[in-house]
Amino acid sequence: MKLAPRLHRLGNDLVACYLVDTAEGITLIDAGLPGHWRDLQRELHSLGKSVDDIRGLVLTHGDSDHIGFAERLRSAHGVPVFVHAADAVRTRTGEKPKVAFGPMRLGPTLGFFGYSIRKNGLRTRYVGDVTEIGDGDVLDLPGSPAIVGMPGHSPGSVAVHVPLADAVFVGDALTTRHVLTGREGPQPAPFTDDPAEALSSLDRIADLPASWVLPGHGAPWRTSPAHVREAVHSASADAGT
Repeated sequence: MKLAPRLHRLGNDLVACYLVDTAEGITLIDAGLPGHWRDLQRELHSLGKSVDDIRGLVLTHGDSDHIGFAERLRSAHGVPVFVHAADAVRTRTGEKPKVAFGPMRLGPTLGFFGYSIRKNGLRTRYVGDVTEIGDGDVLDLPGSPAIVGMPGHSPGSVAVHVPLADAVFVGDALTTRHVLTGREGPQPAPFTDDPAEALSSLDRIADLPASWVLPGHGAPWRTSPAHVREAVHSASADAGT
């Protein structure tokens, strides 16, 4: 799905990942679920491109619904996978703390898990080798993605700012559709290790120049990161009352 020049989304509002298309090649942000491999092939075909044009995959964090086809891309096609050092073990092994689910409604929850199953979400392949990155890094990949540390959802959660695409990719630092309740609009994401830290981390994207804020779950938002930050804080305060 083309969002804007150079900017494409794979998947849907339940689980999404992104493609940045440039003259120098393609950078992927997250890898969704294993079944999104077919979505990737279709999008590449629509662009007249192939997997050989992908220069790197940047993960916003190491959870299973973000690393879906990463190992296939790495092992079969030699594409490097970048992840924050604090999430490297999670990405390679799936090791992570247990967190409370929080509020949920039956319909949206079943829809999310049903979609994950249809996209082979029960067949996670962890990533055999990763390139570790850190806060403040600017990667030598198409679009020069800049890494902004966003700890909270996981220790190594990051936002990825790509000025060429006028976009900031936020992974699960926030969501615009809660996968367990169906509530829409910018809000805290479920399955978060440290909710208070995640809220605090939103200050780190507020001043980024971007017109697109792109989460791993929920609709893309065409607005400023500062506006989204305020909306998430407001939603968090409303949920606490």
